[in-house]
Amino acid sequence: MKVYPAKQSFYILLLLLGVAGIFGCTKTIIKPNNNNNNPGNGNGNPVTPADTLPSFYTPTGVAVDAAGNLFVADYGNNLIRKITPAGVVSTFAGSGTQGSINAKGLLASFNLPKGIAVDASGNVYVADAGNDLIRKIMADGTVSTLAGADSSFFAPAGVAVDAVGNVYVADAGNGLIRMVTAAGKVSALPGPAGGLFQNPTGVAVTHTGNIFIANFLDNTIYKIDALDSASVFAGSGSQGADNGTGASASFYYPNSVAVGPGDTLYVADGVNNLIRKISPAGVVSTLAGSGLAGAVDSTGVNASFDGPSGLAVDAAGNVYVADSNNNLIRKITPAGKVTTVAGSGKAGAQNGIAITNHHPVSVESTRKDYLRIWYR
Repeated sequence: MKVYPAKQSFYILLLLLGVAGIFGCTKTIIKPNNNNNNPGNGNGNPVTPADTLPSFYTPTGVAVDAAGNLFVADYGNNLIRKITPAGVVSTFAGSGTQGSINAKGLLASFNLPKGIAVDASGNVYVADAGNDLIRKIMADGTVSTLAGADSSFFAPAGVAVDAVGNVYVADAGNGLIRMVTAAGKVSALPGPAGGLFQNPTGVAVTHTGNIFIANFLDNTIYKIDALDSASVFAGSGSQGADNGTGASASFYYPNSVAVGPGDTLYVADGVNNLIRKISPAGVVSTLAGSGLAGAVDSTGVNASFDGPSGLAVDAAGNVYVADSNNNLIRKITPAGKVTTVAGSGKAGAQNGIAITNHHPVSVESTRKDYLRIWYR
């Protein structure tokens, strides 16, 4: 059997991380019993209890719809959560038990959902990494399988959707960027020099059809243009946190990308604990983050993150961050002011109304925790 370079890297790192997990885990979280925290009405519809300080368990993806609702891929809880503009957190879909059941709301199931996107009609798309599937959730919470039953995905990590309903998938384990039509037809987009990407984990698409990829292992951001040509847009390929233009900049395992107004690109630079910004001309700067692991709400480099993962940008240019190791959802204004939208900082699956200006609990984490998420 032929093993491609991207898969070789994947298997080697998975083995190393497995060994490291046996001998040196420093973070232990007991998964909550989600069924006690998210009762339903018997028809799969969630009922939100009047709790405060909702909680998440290693959120890895976030998406925002036109009305300002946030959808969160709550990876550790196997749930899709929803946060209204008023700060009400509920479970949009998922029972909390690992599975691949297609049903409505709490009757459906997921297995380590990682990336998430929402289209103009309010349909939500999920990279269901543990099931190797791409799932679709209608606005009423009904879950179906869009792709993967007949096409082979391997740990899909990121998803994005364009204006006509095509879904783009960062098929991490296969080293591919795949496109799925609304009818479920799957095709592969060209890779670097006709080859494979190095564990691509994030994907975003502009209104003009340019596609950007977080090429995780290569520490680069790739671009596929309208002529289907793939090239490095930013990043030297070496690990670092340098700002600059194009190849003079550096990243450290970037995992997610999102496009904002004016086709400005945002990058979750995971190990650096930074949110980076890239202009259409390829100029890389730091939007927020000190580089030190933490959960400080402040402005620009005075704020801190811990293993930031999924990103989303609203029409006003606000950036939302799934701050994985902190179990928080954060917001960054265009001026770089960071606040906490929801999450207590403790791992859990509590629903309710988020309280602003609270002080989240910082969770001890290591680089190994971050890598384990993206090599699951």
